Amino acid sequence: MSTFTLRGPIEKPAKVLATRTVTRRDVTGKELGTVTLEPTIFGLEPNVPVLHQVITAQLAAKRAGTQSTKTRKEVRGGGKKPFNQKGTGGARQGTIRAPHYPGGGIAHGPKPRKYTQRTPKKMVRLALFSALSDRAQLNQILLVDKFSWETPKTKAALSMLAALGATGKVLVVLSREDFVAGASFRNLDYINTIDASELNAYDVLNADWVIFSDETLPTAKESN
Repeated sequence: MSTFTLRGPIEKPAKVLATRTVTRRDVTGKELGTVTLEPTIFGLEPNVPVLHQVITAQLAAKRAGTQSTKTRKEVRGGGKKPFNQKGTGGARQGTIRAPHYPGGGIAHGPKPRKYTQRTPKKMVRLALFSALSDRAQLNQILLVDKFSWETPKTKAALSMLAALGATGKVLVVLSREDFVAGASFRNLDYINTIDASELNAYDVLNADWVIFSDETLPTAKESN
């Protein structure tokens, strides 16, 4: 089945509400200063309709679409007419594999299909910025200078989360070089790690806290 493209209210430029800041810390929780977040990414008025459409499309793309049922012609058996056409006093029947028989085929049942919905790049980007702006408005954006662990240690990851005050579901945005940090968070069920290039609206809204490093924090060049 062919896919279709979602269209939404993306023509109107997003309204910048405010310029927000975040406290920059190290993995021990020590404050290193204050950083101004890019207002065109973290200071927008969230576009709820676009968020809904993009996240719906993202979740739809995860569906396997492999469910399948057999129709009356695909069910094995039932080739012989079960009884005479006339003289029985009952309704005529051509096969015991008709949908109203136990073990018969399924009428209008699901068949394999694709659930993919193509969304414009501008809409996907606006949804991500809207999600980040929502988390920034709630002061749920955290920033560390770097993940300065030489070897993978879950204990070190837990210590950092406690120092930052991050509780509940946490999304940690990593660079491709942060494989040590990725291994440190791997055993924690409530921690989701993601490469900065794969950051998306759904994962941001699905987390209570979003942790960036200096290298992964979105800047003005990402908003162009």
